[in-house]
Amino acid sequence: MADNNYMDFDGENLPFSFEAEQSVLGAILIDPKSILQVADTLKPFHFYIPQHKAIYEALSNMFELNRTIDFVTLLEWLKNNGVYDDAGGKAYLTQLAQSVPSSKNIVTYSGIIREKYTVRALILASRDIISDATEGKTEPGLLLDHAERRIFDIRQDKDISGLRHIADIMENETFVRLTNLCNEETRKDYVGIPCGISAVDKYTTGLNKSDLIIIGARPGMGKTSFCLNIARNVAVNQGKTVCFFSLEMTRDQLAQRMLSNEACIKSEKLRTGELTQEDWVNLGIASERLSKAPIYFDETSGITVPEIKAKVRRMNGNCDVVMIDYLGLLRSSGTKENRVQEVSDITRNLKIMAKELNIPVICCAQLNRGTEGKGSSHIPALSDLRESGSIEQDADIVMFLHRESYYQNESAEPTDQNKAQCIIAKNRHGETATVDLHWDGQFTRFSSQDVFHS
Repeated sequence: MADNNYMDFDGENLPFSFEAEQSVLGAILIDPKSILQVADTLKPFHFYIPQHKAIYEALSNMFELNRTIDFVTLLEWLKNNGVYDDAGGKAYLTQLAQSVPSSKNIVTYSGIIREKYTVRALILASRDIISDATEGKTEPGLLLDHAERRIFDIRQDKDISGLRHIADIMENETFVRLTNLCNEETRKDYVGIPCGISAVDKYTTGLNKSDLIIIGARPGMGKTSFCLNIARNVAVNQGKTVCFFSLEMTRDQLAQRMLSNEACIKSEKLRTGELTQEDWVNLGIASERLSKAPIYFDETSGITVPEIKAKVRRMNGNCDVVMIDYLGLLRSSGTKENRVQEVSDITRNLKIMAKELNIPVICCAQLNRGTEGKGSSHIPALSDLRESGSIEQDADIVMFLHRESYYQNESAEPTDQNKAQCIIAKNRHGETATVDLHWDGQFTRFSSQDVFHS
């Protein structure tokens, strides 16, 4: 089947296949049931010739409305919508029906149309990106956001797949995964990455690929410390690469916290410099261990999800976990009417990023003040997530950190300063639960109770 080029409205040649477009339309005319094979993946905008686009749109509408599709009904639909007159319509529909011998290759023809559309979309997107950049009226950061969004939208359309029978899925995906899961040599590539806190891993089955994991807590409860603990465990114990994006703390502050934890030196000492000779020895040992760990920090303020995704992609597949601290400081890549819509856009893109990169994405989120007005328990709930219900909706796992001592005041009875809880409030992989943890404030460290007591 030959390729053709038609002049677009700006006088530039854009790729398309005239024969493929004719063949799909002709196949549906001679065998209306064949539209079932392409209806979910081929859309009117994929066609280049305006008349072909109009004809396929008519066929799609008739299919969705459960109307009978044949030569006469299609001609009447096109005439009523002003696409063709009686003579012109009859002539061209006849030509379409004669352009293809059978409908058996309709899926192949559809694939050609979509491939040509993807190339055209890239050409047009590139033209718009160049135009926006040369005008010089937009900030470079926004230009990058818009460019990445255009390319991402094209990729999303290209990744559309049709329905597959369960037998095919079980044979080629489910049992392949189970076989590899039971094989000691390949098992590590199919299980979730242990976060290093065994009591939490028990319920979440580790950090699973394509998961969006939200860690919520009030300010100062220990969200950053919890994430750094997980980052350390994943990188040092499992040898997995962690990309940590901090919108609040600097790289030096994060490294300082990790050193304090690793060397068992009070974090205050690292801020004041009051270190003993023994402290320096412990710091040397800890820094050598952490230096070998594949942990990368980024402290870009006001970063967007597309920017994060672009930076992770530049790791050339060498990223196993993404961590973001925190959601409230992320910026939407587009203009939204209010913060609720902005957060909805951010969480949706975080989930898309996790799925597209096929890695777990962990993001911290602040809770509203509702926990402070709950009386004596202060136990957080999903309704306490700040700014948008989309956080709960888009996340695969939502975990809350809680320390009752956080709410202690002078008149209250003393509480255990080392007692903490991880409340798994949403879990797509299993049951919800409340896990008891040990909190070591001087080293900003969370650990399982059984590990601490052992």
